[in-house]
Amino acid sequence: MTGSAEGAERAPGRLAALLIDASAEAISAAGGHAGGVYLRSGTPGLLRLAVLEGLPGPLFRPWWRLHVDRPFPVADAYRLGVEVALPNATETMRRYPQFAAGLPFPFGSVHVPVGGRSDVFGVLTVLGPSAADATELLPVRERLAVLAGDLGTALEKLEGQDPSAVSWDGGPLCVRPPAARPPSGHLGRFSWEPATGAVTADEWLDVVLGPVAPGAARTVEAFARAVAPDDAERVLAALREAAGGRPPALPLYVRAAHGAHRLVEVWGPHRDTARAGGTAVRGVVLDPGPAAVADAAADLLPDGVLCLDRLGTVVYANPHAARLLRRPRTELLGRTLWEGVPWMNQPTLEDHLRGALLSPDPVHFHVRRPSAHGRDRTAHPFAGDWLALSVYPGADLLTCTVRLGHRVADSPSGPPDAHGAPQPGGAPSLAPLYRPIVLAIALTEAVTARQVSAVVMRELLPAFGGRRLAIYLLQERHLRLAWETGFPKGFLTPFEGVGMDERLPGVETLTSGRPLFFDSMQDLADAYPGIALDATEGARAFLPLIASGRPVGSCILGFDRPRSFSTEERTVLTALAGLIAHAMEKAQRYESEAALARGLQRALLPRRLAEHPLMETAGRYLPGTQGMEVGGDWYDVVAAGDGLALVIGDVQGHGVQAAATMGQLRSAVRAFALGDRPPDEVMSSTNHLLIDLDSGLFASCCYIRLDPATGVAQAAVAGHPRPLLRRPDGRTHLVDLPGGVVLGVDPQARYPVTELRIEPGAVLALYTDGLVERPGVDIDEGIGALRVALARAGASAARPGGRALSAMADRLTAAARHSGDRPDDIALLLATRRAAPPRRR
Repeated sequence: MTGSAEGAERAPGRLAALLIDASAEAISAAGGHAGGVYLRSGTPGLLRLAVLEGLPGPLFRPWWRLHVDRPFPVADAYRLGVEVALPNATETMRRYPQFAAGLPFPFGSVHVPVGGRSDVFGVLTVLGPSAADATELLPVRERLAVLAGDLGTALEKLEGQDPSAVSWDGGPLCVRPPAARPPSGHLGRFSWEPATGAVTADEWLDVVLGPVAPGAARTVEAFARAVAPDDAERVLAALREAAGGRPPALPLYVRAAHGAHRLVEVWGPHRDTARAGGTAVRGVVLDPGPAAVADAAADLLPDGVLCLDRLGTVVYANPHAARLLRRPRTELLGRTLWEGVPWMNQPTLEDHLRGALLSPDPVHFHVRRPSAHGRDRTAHPFAGDWLALSVYPGADLLTCTVRLGHRVADSPSGPPDAHGAPQPGGAPSLAPLYRPIVLAIALTEAVTARQVSAVVMRELLPAFGGRRLAIYLLQERHLRLAWETGFPKGFLTPFEGVGMDERLPGVETLTSGRPLFFDSMQDLADAYPGIALDATEGARAFLPLIASGRPVGSCILGFDRPRSFSTEERTVLTALAGLIAHAMEKAQRYESEAALARGLQRALLPRRLAEHPLMETAGRYLPGTQGMEVGGDWYDVVAAGDGLALVIGDVQGHGVQAAATMGQLRSAVRAFALGDRPPDEVMSSTNHLLIDLDSGLFASCCYIRLDPATGVAQAAVAGHPRPLLRRPDGRTHLVDLPGGVVLGVDPQARYPVTELRIEPGAVLALYTDGLVERPGVDIDEGIGALRVALARAGASAARPGGRALSAMADRLTAAARHSGDRPDDIALLLATRRAAPPRRR
């Protein structure tokens, strides 16, 4: 079993070993074909895929990162601390439609939280064959629970040695799973630099040559002896000929130490990009094993044959496959398919390969092959531009056959469509059909135009291999740029605000209601002479955004390479444009309503707080990031007789109604305070007012009447979190105030008054529960954390004329301000009493 870090920034040895061993045991115990481990990361609320075993990392990049609040089985297992068992695709679609729409293949999965005694570190995931129902998975779930428990215990011990050790912030380690049966042969790659004499090898060559040839640099003579002890001179001669520019024309057959035949292929030299200015000879060593006869037979087949391991590496390619793919066998063997054949690196192929890796059924599809002399605009689709591929899944290997696309009689495909694209038969991938479902589900979570645009960029571009995106919205018969990504800086500036009478593809697609597709930039320039182009190569799609018959805007997709758009792709893109248009229309309506609500709330909150020579106050309000970002939290400082009244409150719920009720309560409390009523009367009168309003809402409140000259304060509380008091020496404690029930519930409620004294230099902190409450965490922990933060905030708050209290308020709300996921709004009011100046004689 070997692993490679696909984009991983770090792969700590002990942690990586634990995760790889656990995933391997889990796959074996479950009889699955793939699995992995998600770990928490340094970013709060974000899980990262640390180990992926049995699947190619690049094909599953959209699932490398996962927020714990997303509707995915891994997120639920982590957040709720329960296992999630999905026996088949039907159950997966029923419970997790967004996850199922992204991977619409017949497989089952089990997701088990990995935790210690007091914390959850991540999730152990296994993918395997479908089952009839969850009861069939009971033995698997029991075994995985034991493995997850053992892994959690090991991770807890590791965390005890280094608190930061159990987290993951890079890409996943992509690991080859243990073979279901002993391998019949191995292939490894090597590179030799004649200038330095160093020979380096990949991990597979270590398997071929055994422990006598570790992967570190070695001399070329030692390498030749390791490859063929009795034929070392022949290997050296071949390497030296290749270094001189004369690589052997045929593979070199030699004998290994155990007497079996080995095959060595050498080519070079080439410019090694890893070492500027150096040249290297490259090659492969194949230890055929018992499969040599089968490989020799496959070499004679008239069709192309490829074998890929479960990480996508080509382990066998017959000569005809190399000719059809127009790549030398030496460039294919030992590389992933998308590295060995770069033009096959496209989203459609990725969908089909994912299907072959996750389901037991063969997959048949077509892929367009570039012309041998560049793009041939006149090439007939039956002239060899299309290749018919069939992928047959296996426990350890995928076998792929390749034929010319025009050989209809010999291929599992049907005739071409109207655009020359052959229609696949057999078991075509369902993934393209699910693109509208994936986008629709993702758009349900987007409420602003910016969020809609971000979803489109995340879901639409990778699905079709796009690199550029621009979304324009129609405002007063002009197109305004709402979002762009991938275009050269400043390129779209001249198109900002263009009118609907301009002859531009982005305008005409909207006025005509028809999408426009251009297979190349030359096609676009021919259709619109003189139009500015952002690139010399590529393709473009212009999609009209029309909702309920009304024009909303236009969407531009850009591709780096020329490409054709099949009938299926045109249909899907047109459907997706309709979804985007409806989401944008909804977002525009929402933003208008939200702007009105925010304006209402700004009008209701105090513009300035009442002042006193012996007092300094500072208030902060942060709206929640869910819904309309308006709520019912408020604070106020009111002149009450010869003192000040400090008020903070929280109306239940969010939205315009909560904000309106908050405004009425604030006005009432303010009026009672100006009359200098005792705190209990203020609370009782406000309680009766809220009941009479019959709004169906209740509210919490804390009211403190303070005499700045003496520091004596009287407080009453109605179901609100108790304030914190920071003494001048830095000691901080929770003020013990007996309180009554929340306002708006019981007309007979009583609110006892408690007297306390505020020393000069002390800081009183009043807050709402949004500052101290977190989902799944006890509120007492949040209050304790705020108490610690207040104690550390500094002791200079009472400095006359300073802004220390304001800075303290900023520090206490900094973490919440930078959080993009605040379920509740937050209000904070700080007050400190200055010492009275000495009397002059």
